[in-house]
Amino acid sequence: MGNSQGSSSSASSARFVTASRAFSKQALDDLRARFASLAERSGTQGRAISRPVFLEYFGVRGALGDRLFQLVAKEGCEEDGVTFEGLIICKATYERGTRDEADEFIFQLCDVMGDGALTRSDLESVLASIHETIFENNKEAGEGSNKRTSEAFLNSAVFSTNAEGVSEKTMSLSDFRNWCTVMPSLRKFLGSLLMPPDSGRAGFQVPLLHYPENISSELLLLNKEYAWHIGGGFSQHDVQEWRLLYHSSLHGQSFSTFLGNVTNGDAQTVLIIKDAEGSIFGAYASQPWERHSDFYGDMKTFLFKLYPEASIFRPTGANKNLQWCATNFTSENIPNGIGFGGKPHHFGLFLSAGFDQGHSFTSSTFTGPSLSNTNRFRPEVIECWGIQVKGSLDEKTELVKGTVLERFKEDRNMLKLIGMASASD
Repeated sequence: MGNSQGSSSSASSARFVTASRAFSKQALDDLRARFASLAERSGTQGRAISRPVFLEYFGVRGALGDRLFQLVAKEGCEEDGVTFEGLIICKATYERGTRDEADEFIFQLCDVMGDGALTRSDLESVLASIHETIFENNKEAGEGSNKRTSEAFLNSAVFSTNAEGVSEKTMSLSDFRNWCTVMPSLRKFLGSLLMPPDSGRAGFQVPLLHYPENISSELLLLNKEYAWHIGGGFSQHDVQEWRLLYHSSLHGQSFSTFLGNVTNGDAQTVLIIKDAEGSIFGAYASQPWERHSDFYGDMKTFLFKLYPEASIFRPTGANKNLQWCATNFTSENIPNGIGFGGKPHHFGLFLSAGFDQGHSFTSSTFTGPSLSNTNRFRPEVIECWGIQVKGSLDEKTELVKGTVLERFKEDRNMLKLIGMASASD
């Protein structure tokens, strides 16, 4: 038995030497100092970080935090504490290793039961831990909201494997990678759990939602969990502030009002639609809404689903038919309305200028399928949010009221832009 322990300790030491090479001397010294501080608080005479101190420092709650502690402690051949060697081995694999090595570690991490089979129950526990960790102080996302969004996140997962002794289908590593692809916020969060809490960890940022006080959060399609999901598609990790620019229940189902609101200063926008069948989906527009007779935009644009399943679909690079905004054109080849991907009359997502009908088809522009259950849909609710990095909001935070012509009667250039200088809806 002693030889077995010695062999295990020797193997761990060899892995530690290899893992240490992934860090600079300064980085190792910083990690050693942080470890010493946490070990001192643990009362282990500097030998290891205790479970309570580990969980408090890294701030990962619930079953996911327990599983993280278990895996890191195991690498250091300890059951009741995390050694410096175990921490470095895990960080080297998890943060500095190849993409495959990191994915395999995260895959094991999500198996919170530790039985070698990743089931829906495991993922339910993972999502519950994420909600507890980053939405703890979210007063807007109550129990009902959490249940609904968690269900949507789970519905985008595929379980294709039969595991011995397990009655339900399980998730393969390939299934898990595909889930992370359509749920980038999830992958960012799971990939940064061992980073210092004060480092602005990816996946931990939740957009700040601004909307008029007279609007109930229950009226909105967007909640903080959905915003967290959509925000995972952005390249930047800064905390963002999202401002409600347009809501069909507040402003009326009006294309001109929509254009008036969304061209008033916010370049990046998120469009969200709920159709008559209850499906919720939309798109992120990285470029301002401007009148064009052809496609425009850039490769940051993407489509998404929110309910009944949540997924993000990025551009494939097959073409540049990304964003569409046409108004007051008379040619049948230039349909008036807003859209994304595909081609005229066969968009990846399109809302007609009447805001009373839309369609969504599979296209080569984006990776995903049709966003709605049927290719043609009737929009029931339409809302649009403007996105800005925290701190860059201008002082004017209240939504401007009135019709588009009343609000911009002194700005003839804008009216000419959308072709509305002499007429309203």
